[in-house]
Formats: sequence, structure tokens, C-alpha cells
Amino acid sequence: MYLDKAKVQQSFAAASATYDGVAVLQGAVGKVLLATIDNESPTGTLLDLGCGTGFLTLGLLDSARSIIALDIAVPMLKVTQSKLADKDSVSSVCADAEQLPFVKHSVDGVFSNLALQWCINLEVVFADIKRTLRPGGALIFSTFGPQTLQELKTAWAKVDEHSHVNDFYSEQQLQDFLRQAGFEEIKIETRLYQSSYSSVLALMKELKQIGAHNVIEGRNKKITTKTALQCMIAAYEQHQTGEQITATFEVIMVIAR
Repeated sequence: MYLDKAKVQQSFAAASATYDGVAVLQGAVGKVLLATIDNESPTGTLLDLGCGTGFLTLGLLDSARSIIALDIAVPMLKVTQSKLADKDSVSSVCADAEQLPFVKHSVDGVFSNLALQWCINLEVVFADIKRTLRPGGALIFSTFGPQTLQELKTAWAKVDEHSHVNDFYSEQQLQDFLRQAGFEEIKIETRLYQSSYSSVLALMKELKQIGAHNVIEGRNKKITTKTALQCMIAAYEQHQTGEQITATFEVIMVIAR
């Protein structure tokens, strides 16, 4: 999977003002991860990798003494800082998850909610996380799986051969990457979420508002025509019933040590 990292950064920076208002799925998945952390009982310092607007960072304080909130987009971090300005136990770092600025064995746990799918080389990311974790520390994260937005992908395939929807790694691929990085105990759970929208355009608007629109490097550089868009919408709606359209999101949740 190849991503244009500059566009990833720009997309999430632009979405900082609208993210909290539309990131319903992200919040729901994050709460499941928080419950997992309660069961794992980490202590010490926890790294919130790809913290976004910090809407889950505060919840992590119930499980760890201090939090490092890290994100690639400065505007996202500024929102996090404004929310947690009175929390001395939270520090923020603007950095790329693929180039962690931490010394070996410096954190007790790493938490990441629906952020790692925007990394280009997960093998390298997992190896660096393993380096950063203290012995016995856990990586707890969620990411999108390959069935995510399958309806949108199928609809665009009726229009042209260009890539309009991001591809995501499978459960088996993630497990292989984690083992290559040195993780030995790996628990994986996959859930399918169905979200409803008033229209295909409403779905696409939400994806833009959370910064998750297509950022694949090498995608079609031509502007999508109105005719092509209308054809895609017609193809999408052809297999829908009722007044609303649905979109599938495959979420893979992982605990690795």
C-alpha cells in the first residue's frame, strides 16, 4: 500500500475543526479500546499514537500515570492541547508515527485508535514501536480492514479503473508484520460496523471532514467529472434499500506484546 504522506498530513490538519463533530465511529471504536486497556492494566507512561483531537486521550489517564499525545498534524495537536491544558500529566509531540522520536524502552504502552492505516510501512512502524516499548509493554490498536467502504469501492469500479478508495491490510498481514517486529503474544478481533447516511454525497462529505478521503500516491491526477460522480452514485444506490445508504467499516482490534 502506497500513501502520499504529505497529503495525509494536509488532510488531517484541514479536518481538525470538523473532526469531533463527525467522528462517531472513531469514538465508538475508541471506547472499546479503552475498555481493553482497563483489562490490560498498563502503568507508567502511555503513548497515544495518532491522537487526533485528543478526544480519547483524557480517557487514557484513567489507565496510566502520564500520557504522550502524538500526531502528525499540528492543528490536531493544538485542539488536544486546548482540551487538556489543565492536565500536567499530558505532553504533546508533533511527529510522524513512522519516525518515533523516543529512545529505546521509554514507554510502558502504546495506544492507537484508527490511525495506523495511514502509515506506509507497517513493518517498520511495528518494529519501532517494539523498540520504544519497555519489556512486557503492550501495543493496543485498532485499524481499518480490507472490507472497509466496500460499497464505495464497488461503485467506483463500475465507472473507471482508477483507485478512489484506500486499501487496507488484512488481519493475517497485520499478524505477520507484528511477528516480524518481535511481538509474540498477539490477540486479534475483527468487527464489522454499518453506518447509515442520507446520501452517497453525505458519506463522502463525512470522510472529508475526518480527513479520511483518498490519499493514495499515484492515484488518478485528473479531476473527477460530474458525469463520473453521478455514475458512481447511481451504481452505489442500485444495491441499497430504503431511503438511506449504508457503508461498511471493517475494524481490526489488536493487543500485541
